[in-house]
Amino acid sequence: MARLTWETRLGIFLVLASVAIYTAKFLVLGTPENTYYYIFNALGFLPINVLLVTLILNQLLTVRARRDKLQKLNMVIGTFFSEVGTSLLVRLSDRDAGLETIRCDLMVRDDWSAKEFEEVRACMADHPYEVRVDADELDVIRRLLIQKRPFLLRLLENPVLLEHEHFTEVLRAVFHLADELERRDDLAHTPETDLAHLNIDVNRAYRLLVVQWLDYMAYLKEHYPYLFSLAMRTNPFDENASPVVRG
Repeated sequence: MARLTWETRLGIFLVLASVAIYTAKFLVLGTPENTYYYIFNALGFLPINVLLVTLILNQLLTVRARRDKLQKLNMVIGTFFSEVGTSLLVRLSDRDAGLETIRCDLMVRDDWSAKEFEEVRACMADHPYEVRVDADELDVIRRLLIQKRPFLLRLLENPVLLEHEHFTEVLRAVFHLADELERRDDLAHTPETDLAHLNIDVNRAYRLLVVQWLDYMAYLKEHYPYLFSLAMRTNPFDENASPVVRG
């Protein structure tokens, strides 16, 4: 015979406990009419009690699950920027002809509000990026992405990422750029037409990276000030960025 689950055993125990309590009341106090009265009172309120407990408990569990999932997701995103994302942003921003027009907006400060992050994010999402990467720099990026491919593949295996559409788009754009570069044997002799095509892929990845970086910075500021402090000091868009804390 199959063993009863713990839920079934708990249910049987609670029912028997109720029967025992009402039986004891009847034996000690008598008055069966009062006992029946209390039983029906309790049964009458039971559906409402179940409804309230179910709704409140379900809401609490949903909030906790969402918070835990967000925390795990941002740990993954933080690892991505530590391993690959920040290096790409540094290299690509150095080749962004229009960086000076937006550099000031990307100087994230510790007094930024959530609204300021949202405003800058909206601006960066619509900004016409002008990254122009030559063959030599493309070769450097190719070697970086090939070196980090195992790490990026492990990220894709993480089921948490399936529910984060924007970061999935970031990874897709980075993987596409890596595939384009890896399939070319000799970037040194890449014609201008192909360079123009590759720069479209570069700008796509760059735009998505910038927006994701802003989202990640906003998350760190709200939840992990000590991580935000380091991320702010190593801002990839700051020419004078340094992890060293100065007076």
